[in-house]
Amino acid sequence: MQGYDREGHPVCYNAYGVFKDKRMYEKVFGGDDEEKLNKFLRWRVQVLERSIKLLNFKPGGVNSLIQVTDLKDMPKRELRVASNHILSLFQDNYPEMVARKIFINVPWYFSVLYSMFSPFLTSRTKSKFVISKEGNAAETLYKFIRPEGIPEKYGGLSRTSDLQNGPPKPASEFTVKGGEKVNIQIEGIESGASITWDIVVGGWDLEYSAEFVPNAEGSYTIAVERARKVEASEEAIHNTFTSKESGKLVLSVDNSASTKKKVAAYRYFLHSTT
Repeated sequence: MQGYDREGHPVCYNAYGVFKDKRMYEKVFGGDDEEKLNKFLRWRVQVLERSIKLLNFKPGGVNSLIQVTDLKDMPKRELRVASNHILSLFQDNYPEMVARKIFINVPWYFSVLYSMFSPFLTSRTKSKFVISKEGNAAETLYKFIRPEGIPEKYGGLSRTSDLQNGPPKPASEFTVKGGEKVNIQIEGIESGASITWDIVVGGWDLEYSAEFVPNAEGSYTIAVERARKVEASEEAIHNTFTSKESGKLVLSVDNSASTKKKVAAYRYFLHSTT
């Protein structure tokens, strides 16, 4: 469980890629042991039951949750067997507990598997499905969840360590079109003040840099973070800079080498000396 969507639904993330590890696979599913599968299903239902405790069943309350299922690196066999059982269990016993089911990092063969268990699903259940191909996780999740509530591994700004410090500070969202360079200017930084910022671009694969531009004429621009290529697999960038004079911080993301539009977000914290 991590964060809430834009409408206040709690969000439950399911990452089955852990079963790519052979030891974990053997521990949970090894030996075609039906009892092991049942044990896994009971555990999965317990996770849902704990999620339900976060809901509010009074009139006007949020009475359903969002499930995000990451299919990256998930073995085909477990996807077919476990998913069929879980979907049937939830549909039959918790029909309205899930407001939306989002599948991300969906492999090419998912459409074949989906066609196999689709006939057993009600039209109501299927209408809740959102299917996102591999590489589009951030773009899909931003439609339903604010970036400060999305884990870093999926193109958001949420870190597990931040969750104990109360509600996260809202982030500002923006898009970077293909062939475009975007400069974000954070002004009003006083002499001696510190600024901390977070920035992320879904599926990075572009250039990023940060510089401090003093207000005084004749002062030199400072390269806080030199331009570098940020790989698609990298998470959010977190950094701090203390200014010796007043000025502004400029964050640059350069998508000139790509034709694909990307979602992005940033936020900052100013720490004044006074």
